[in-house]
Amino acid sequence: MDRREAKRQEKENKRGNRQILFLTYGVLAVFLGMAGYLACFLAFDSEDVINNSHNPRQALLAERVVKGKILSADGEVLAETVTDESGKETRSYPEGRAFCHVVGRTSHSLTGIELEQCYPLLTSHNNPVKQLGNTLRGRKNQGDDVVTTLDADLQRAAYRALGNERGAVVALEPSTGKILAMVSTPTYDPNKVAQNWETLIEDSGEESRLVNRATQGLYTPGSTFKMVTAMEYLLEHPKDYGDYRYQCKGTAKYGGTKINCYDQEVHGKLDLVTSFAESCNGSFAGIGLRLNLSSFQKLCKSLYFGRELPVDMEHNKGRFVLDKNSDEAEVAQTSMGQGKTVVTPLQNAMITAMIANGGEMMAPYVVDHVESEDGRTIKQYDPKSLGQIVDDWVAEEMNEMMKAVVKEGTATSLRGLSYQAAGKTGSAEVDSDGTTNAWFVGYAPAKNPQIVVSIVVEGVGTGSRYAVPIAKKMFQEYVGS
Repeated sequence: MDRREAKRQEKENKRGNRQILFLTYGVLAVFLGMAGYLACFLAFDSEDVINNSHNPRQALLAERVVKGKILSADGEVLAETVTDESGKETRSYPEGRAFCHVVGRTSHSLTGIELEQCYPLLTSHNNPVKQLGNTLRGRKNQGDDVVTTLDADLQRAAYRALGNERGAVVALEPSTGKILAMVSTPTYDPNKVAQNWETLIEDSGEESRLVNRATQGLYTPGSTFKMVTAMEYLLEHPKDYGDYRYQCKGTAKYGGTKINCYDQEVHGKLDLVTSFAESCNGSFAGIGLRLNLSSFQKLCKSLYFGRELPVDMEHNKGRFVLDKNSDEAEVAQTSMGQGKTVVTPLQNAMITAMIANGGEMMAPYVVDHVESEDGRTIKQYDPKSLGQIVDDWVAEEMNEMMKAVVKEGTATSLRGLSYQAAGKTGSAEVDSDGTTNAWFVGYAPAKNPQIVVSIVVEGVGTGSRYAVPIAKKMFQEYVGS
């Protein structure tokens, strides 16, 4: 072989080696990518996929494992699997209607905690020797138990307080985001879903028993939204908010729209605190027209309007629609809590808890930990901060305003407690006939808050008359009289 042919052959060999090298690297990259995806799936997504009610793996797991219990924070059984003498398993809900929406159901699709924690409930961390013995004997292993953050007595108190009204109650621990209670009415019996299914799905309109109003109900916030308007005013006027003054005549006009205070009450001369305490619509409509709408929109976005809430449960997004193109009338209506803004009771609880927690918002969660049948903790859920939404001085000023609502404003029926409570009432008109939803959001004690409540009662009247008494019962149950 001459020199020229040798060089040509050498080039061909090098080219072939490069191609083999590129192919090797390509295969390695695909392998690493697949390995990375698998690791990510196992670490983060596998439970979500298995929790999907359409995933057949649930049926396979149920063949080997008896679904675990769902327990309250204080150990009361909220859901369990009962096996009769013939071996037939039935999911039982000892507390029935009072916990039905938050705990969920297994019949005719999974909902609530039954859905979100399906995989842990169908997973057994019993002693491996015991598991092997059960498998050899053809017996099922006992699934892990899910221990919630729910306070059973508080949940029952909220359920009793709502009574036969339509509405929702959410209670949070502001420093952690733990959901202490979550009630939606009307309810249904989760033990009889199969028997009553046709009636339940025909239940439309105002009843909507299958809907969890606490997380899925979208309501006009009424005067509870004045918390947001007031925070934006404080942020834009950090040095002179104390100079604010307004002369209330019971009615005012903005952009050709007439704004009335409730029953056209004349509040007279007001500052910012008394405007909030007396829930003066004219004052807050005027405040809204002074605000920078881009900044207002930014604050509302940070409060999760128009965004998915960071919660592991079915929910709807709140809505805030003001922008630079909004006219004067729309700005005025929105700023006092009417207009097109809507919010869920859970989101309103998050906003209130943020104020109670010094401006830091915590992600709500309802599962404290998962434990094995013998009581070993398998997975612990810890509080998660969503960040400092407003400075602590803003939260402190809001705290003073919300205390004034109780001391001298629209929630004076809370003054009889042995501690200072704080909050904001709301009466949201929902149609041209004057139908009004009653709201109250608040917390207690005002100093070092232990509990936040968000309450809406549909179509009854004012928050002072219908929502505040429910809050009082909950504060008495959880904090004391």
